[in-house]
Amino acid sequence: MKKLIIFLSIFFFHSIQADEFIGIPKIIDGDTIYIYSIKIRLKDIDAPEMKQKCKRNKVDYFCGVESKNQLKKKIDKSKIKCISSGKDRYNRYLATCFRGNINLNKWMVKNGFAVAYRRYSKSYVADENFAKDNNLGLWAGSFISPEKWRKLN
Repeated sequence: MKKLIIFLSIFFFHSIQADEFIGIPKIIDGDTIYIYSIKIRLKDIDAPEMKQKCKRNKVDYFCGVESKNQLKKKIDKSKIKCISSGKDRYNRYLATCFRGNINLNKWMVKNGFAVAYRRYSKSYVADENFAKDNNLGLWAGSFISPEKWRKLN
């Protein structure tokens, strides 16, 4: 009986631990990366799509491309660590990713290159408000939320 309890304790402990991925990522867009062959979605944020256009100074620009490029520049070919809490309906790992001590999810929202994904979490709402109040990134012009843009296209 004692062995069974120990086994169940070990099994339960391992099953609730988060997955952790470390490596130099391939950046797909502002909220999706690959580490090796593992597809990771940055948790609780939503970045513009690659074909999405926004306006700044009355000029259209591809805000999804800018979002991707800013994430790529911030990571700068460094190793990052992503801590996953599960998978989404597309079988991507949902993770909070770090370059050193920098929370990349938070950084993307706080600098206006993504928005807080309020449908799933309120984690980055204060960071979004900061970007909005300071006219950073997307907030320096006009845009449709990535979620709404996807529904329209």
